[in-house]
Amino acid sequence: MLIDTHAHIFSDHFENDLDEVIARSKEAGIKKLFMPNIDSESVESMIALEERFPGYCYSMIGLHPCSVKGNHHDELKVVEKWLERRKFSAIGEMGTDLYWDKTYIKEQKNAFNYQVDLALEHDLPIVIHCRESIDLTIDLVKNKQNGSLSGIFHCFTGDIEQARKIIDLGFYLGIGGVLTFKNSGLDKVIKDIDLQYLVLETDSPYLAPTPKRGKRNEPSYLKFILRRLADLYEVSEDSVEKITGENALNLYRQ
Repeated sequence: MLIDTHAHIFSDHFENDLDEVIARSKEAGIKKLFMPNIDSESVESMIALEERFPGYCYSMIGLHPCSVKGNHHDELKVVEKWLERRKFSAIGEMGTDLYWDKTYIKEQKNAFNYQVDLALEHDLPIVIHCRESIDLTIDLVKNKQNGSLSGIFHCFTGDIEQARKIIDLGFYLGIGGVLTFKNSGLDKVIKDIDLQYLVLETDSPYLAPTPKRGKRNEPSYLKFILRRLADLYEVSEDSVEKITGENALNLYRQ
């Protein structure tokens, strides 16, 4: 079962051709799409999309680190209230980001720990963003891991040592379009990691894989990531699809 574990298809990048995007996704063999939230402004459009495509699109709830500002306590209360109202597949997209701005790193850490506590309270996995902050985020997870915490390090681009630390924490590595980039070096890391620790993602509309690099990404492009993994492991695409799909379904309890 081919699963896109991370796709922002509720964003305005898809407002003009969403039906066609979903049709191409289904035609490509993708059985389920999991949608990470950004902040309070994105929740309703995401849920509306889930209701429009029931059993195919699944919502998460969380606060993206790039949306963590001075009002982050109010944003986190929104997350908490939504968790009281309905079921979600995960807490996410949450995490840390030191790429654009380090101004709110203290607040990002606080928001991270708060959302981990919510995940543990509601028995949900977490989906982690960690751009230019992977070691910091590994430490944050390690401090909170009580044996019950699970999830995905989304858009993994780290080294083999970081990959093993993440796996030892009981988390999956989210593998997306970066794997197909010629000079990313991710292929050299991933080839030494067993498939049982990987899940597939597009991060649509971002990070489109080769040969679509530079264009708007969409879930149907997951096939290019699948193909590259099959080549790396020298196994069939069906094998990669089966193992990574089962990983995703087990994590999201579908």
